[in-house]
Amino acid sequence: MSETLDKVSDFFGMLSGIVWGPFFLIPLLLGTGIVLSIRLGFLQFHKLWPALKLGILRRRDEGAFAGDVSQFQALTTALAATVGVGNIVGVAGAIAVGGPGALFWMWVTGLLGMASKYAEAFLGVRFRTKDAAGEISGGPQYYLERGIKGPLGKVLAISFAVLAALASFGIGNMTQGNAITENIHNTFGIEPWIIGIVLTVVAFAVLVGGIKSIGRVTAALVPFMIVVYILGATFILIVNAGQVPAAFGQIFSEAFTGHAAFGGAAGSAFLLALKMGVARGIFSNESGMGSAAIAAAAAKTTHPVRQGLVSMTQTFIDTIIVVTFTGLVLITTGVWEKADISQATLTAEAFTHGLPGNWGHIIVTCSIALFAFSTVLGWAYYGERCTERLVGRGGVMPYRVLFSLVVFVGATVPLKVVWNFADLMNGLMALPNLIGLLILSGLIARETKHYLANDPPLTASKDEIDAFMEGHVGGIDTYETTGK
Repeated sequence: MSETLDKVSDFFGMLSGIVWGPFFLIPLLLGTGIVLSIRLGFLQFHKLWPALKLGILRRRDEGAFAGDVSQFQALTTALAATVGVGNIVGVAGAIAVGGPGALFWMWVTGLLGMASKYAEAFLGVRFRTKDAAGEISGGPQYYLERGIKGPLGKVLAISFAVLAALASFGIGNMTQGNAITENIHNTFGIEPWIIGIVLTVVAFAVLVGGIKSIGRVTAALVPFMIVVYILGATFILIVNAGQVPAAFGQIFSEAFTGHAAFGGAAGSAFLLALKMGVARGIFSNESGMGSAAIAAAAAKTTHPVRQGLVSMTQTFIDTIIVVTFTGLVLITTGVWEKADISQATLTAEAFTHGLPGNWGHIIVTCSIALFAFSTVLGWAYYGERCTERLVGRGGVMPYRVLFSLVVFVGATVPLKVVWNFADLMNGLMALPNLIGLLILSGLIARETKHYLANDPPLTASKDEIDAFMEGHVGGIDTYETTGK
């Protein structure tokens, strides 16, 4: 049995290596980000501050009449699903293998990915619907079919729904439960089965309430966990302030030359830094994968452009802020160069090295636990909405129950085969969405231009929006009151 599982795991690992390799998904994700950035006039730069004010400071879109959660709750739900193990373990793996220059390419991926995140969130609201229970449902599983007429759109939509539902049990469930258990057990000595039971019960208690319950929990949990983690990292960077300029120097110089420790030719070292940075950056922020559009669709908003811009800030927070702090801590403490330390514990070792006593290890352990559990909640909603698209509202509660029970499995069983399967599904689900974003890029750019020409600071009231949208077909969500 063990030998069979090893063969299955190796098979999934081989396929995952191809999908996430330099000739398939990575260039497609980057290429889509570049195309959308150009067509949208690089709005991720000149609309970032208005978007942050709307989503984080104002937190809700006054006058919005439809949606299940506030814009802030939709943002934190999407952040819950992305700010996770990838921001801690993934960054460490990228820098340990690709050198400090990998962080530069994570930044590039994040900045380009902001355009992709905007586009998919825009479409999520633009083509959202209501299910039989009156809850908002949207995302690639709907907008690919409704935006792209004919058989192609339907095939893309169903493909995404199936792959995302499968991915939710892997990358959004068992792998996260396993990460929580391993770190808590190693730090505090609590038995895995106890941790598994607690996670299962708490997850079900939150999930049974649907997106409104998830939104309330993530709105409280996500800002807290990010602030605590960044405060710990800030203390370390202050203590190592003299190393920060050199760290930035390494990041920029080795982004194009690679690190000498990683083999022969400068070209191969550069490609390694590029590959690791892009792959881990995408894994961390999920831009272009379509998942965040599902959370965005549930937001109470007066226009798809407004929620698209709010959702865009998720990638900025995830990659430009959280990932940067992790990377700088690893580089300034010098821990990233210690070959005898597992990539899974590099960040914990860096925090332990930089903070007094055992506080560093405790902060990282608690951060991983909170980050991973919030990822469980976010992905549960993604999988639920995809299940609803495939089998109808009747499949939602059975999915919630099954998803909660599988958390226990992830917390108590070795998961090498699941990690490889999860990576594969996570990559494949992005494919139909990226094709759809490219096909629909003209519609996205056209409607975005019209809206921003009338409301550049994102402060227009609903009445003002209705006035300048009058006669402009398709700007407001046409499918909002339909459903199956």
